[in-house]
Amino acid sequence: MRKLTYFIATTIDGFIAGPGDEFGFMMSILDDAYVAALVESYPDTVSARGREAVGLGPDNRDFDTVLMGRNTYEPGLSIGMTSPYPHLRQYVVSKSLTSSPDPAVTVYAGDVVELVRGLKREEGKGIWLCGGASLAGQLREEIDEIVLKINPFVAGKGIPLFASEFAPELYELKGTRTFGNGVVMVTYVKRTG
Repeated sequence: MRKLTYFIATTIDGFIAGPGDEFGFMMSILDDAYVAALVESYPDTVSARGREAVGLGPDNRDFDTVLMGRNTYEPGLSIGMTSPYPHLRQYVVSKSLTSSPDPAVTVYAGDVVELVRGLKREEGKGIWLCGGASLAGQLREEIDEIVLKINPFVAGKGIPLFASEFAPELYELKGTRTFGNGVVMVTYVKRTG
C-alpha cells in the first residue's frame, strides 16, 4: 500500500505560514547547500520552475501524486503557475475553487479521506501532502510519515501544521538532518500497534 507523507516547512513554534498566509520569510534563508540537499533528498517535491533550474528530468523517485489545499495552490497560481508539479498527478482539494485552470490539475471537492484511501490502494509511488493545515487536519489518520523542515524562526501566530481537534498521536523519530542555514529536517513515522 502506498504511503501518505506530509512534507512541509514550519517555524520553530509550529506554523506553516503567518496569519495572512505569509511564508516568504522562510524562503529568505535558502542557500545553495540547503537547496541542493532538498533536491537530492526529495527531488519530486521540486516545482516545475525549480526542476528546470536544477536540471531535473521528468522521472519521479519517491512520489507520483501530490495533494494540496487551495491556499497552498494559490501563490503559484497568482504568478501564472497553473500546474506547479506537472511530473506528478496533482489534486487541489477545495470547495471554493469550482474548476481547474489547468487540465493537469484535478480540483476535488469530495471526501478527501475517501480520495486518499483510494489513492493508497492504487499501484504506484508515494503520495505527497504538500499543505495546508485544514487538509492535513482532515487527513491526520491517513498520514503515514511527517517530514518537517523546521526553519529557525518563531512566528508567534499563524497557520498551524494541523487545523484539527486535540487528539494526540504518537510518531517515531526516523531521522534528523541539520543544515548550515539553521534548518533542521526531522522525519517521523506513525507508530503502529
